[in-house]
Amino acid sequence: MSVYAEPLGVVIIDDSEEVRAALALVIGAQSDLKLLGAASGVTEGVGMVRRLYPDVVVLDVNMPEGSSIAAIPRILKSAPSTRIVVLTMQTDSQLARDALRAGATGFVLKEAAEDELIQAVRYAAQGRTYLNPELGARLAAEGPGAAGPPDDLSARELEVLRLIALGHTNSEIAGQLFLSVRTVESHRAHIQQKTQRGSRAELVAYAREHDLV
Repeated sequence: MSVYAEPLGVVIIDDSEEVRAALALVIGAQSDLKLLGAASGVTEGVGMVRRLYPDVVVLDVNMPEGSSIAAIPRILKSAPSTRIVVLTMQTDSQLARDALRAGATGFVLKEAAEDELIQAVRYAAQGRTYLNPELGARLAAEGPGAAGPPDDLSARELEVLRLIALGHTNSEIAGQLFLSVRTVESHRAHIQQKTQRGSRAELVAYAREHDLV
């Protein structure tokens, strides 16, 4: 049963007619999602977003006009409340970083199962970050940018913070890092104290500001 009063409006932007048709079927099969439109290019897609104000845009990376990552700020400027889930065949962790920095809320591989895309769309509508689990683990293991966080976070706290920023719950973080939930909660409390960020949204913003995701 949907937790939303109305179905979430979705727009697809992908240059492949086959992919657009397949995504339309997947989205159409969900009672809490509604396909508002599908565009074959970024320019058409931005215009569609401007007209329809969807809750979520599913955006292919490789388009005829080039990488669509640069178009993410344009889409968000047209509809600030719209969330963006990037869809790609590329498993490059740097591409995922670039997409998140540009303003995307989700990053899903085309080879992933359909339910992963649907979960990413639902997460995005809630303002939660969704990243392909394999890429998420890779990003969490990678070091921060050159500047690094200025608040004396330990290596373990950095790992926990990255996973928080990628949308994982305390129990999921515990499972990935082989820690107890109580230990994760303790790390989270220390992170909040050191960074002076109380809410999850503030922690996500902090992680992005300091190049951690």
